[in-house]
Amino acid sequence: MVGASHPVPPAPGLPPSSVAVASPVVPSPRRPTENDGGSASERVRWWYESVLGWPTAPGEPVRLRTGVRFDVLDVPAGAGYATLERLGRAEQAERAQRAGRAERAGRAGSAGADGAGSPVPGFPVAVQGGRMLLLVAAGAAEELPGLLEWLEWGSLPLDLTAVGTGGLMDAPPAPEPGPAGLPPRPPERDGLRGAAVWLRPPVPGCEVGSSLPALSVPGCAGTALDLARLVHTLATQCHRVRLAASDPPRARPVARVG
Repeated sequence: MVGASHPVPPAPGLPPSSVAVASPVVPSPRRPTENDGGSASERVRWWYESVLGWPTAPGEPVRLRTGVRFDVLDVPAGAGYATLERLGRAEQAERAQRAGRAERAGRAGSAGADGAGSPVPGFPVAVQGGRMLLLVAAGAAEELPGLLEWLEWGSLPLDLTAVGTGGLMDAPPAPEPGPAGLPPRPPERDGLRGAAVWLRPPVPGCEVGSSLPALSVPGCAGTALDLARLVHTLATQCHRVRLAASDPPRARPVARVG
């Protein structure tokens, strides 16, 4: 950095990832750690930057920069829930078939390790204001228009958008367990009021990027959900939601009296 001859050493107790190299005249501002007091927004910002390594934008409320570690697919919540349900059932059926084939081939032990019945890899998903935000691999936003054309959805109006480089996403609060060990309140209740909340939160300590849906590479069997499969399912459900909204209300049958 111009004007800086030596990096400023981190303050005691401050995570190294939250300290930037600065000039000796203007020291870097100290960010609160998990055990510090600080405001709620400061703790949220620290969690994303220091625990997950996701860049945030300055200002309030805390917002995540898209296009760096991930992009976002934005769809109606109803279409999103239907998509996750369908993908989950399909993945369970595929794993069960693989386990059956392995057992018939005399590899019952490896079939159990394959995890038949396991859900779709848990890429992060948030809800906000009647919308669902699905995190996908960085660069997916640029691929979306061409992918929709290739899947033959390009000519239809779909309420499916992507946010990539230069975009922002409201940062949901860090997930916390409910009181007395109870599960947290269903996140869609807060999401419907306009605050972003995690439906499927990112897991600290895990490489989130490895689970983000991305375009598949021929000849490679990755663990992430294929982006084309996800987009096709989302487009189908968005189209169904649009058709349902445009249909006139059905007349209720009127009982005739004798």
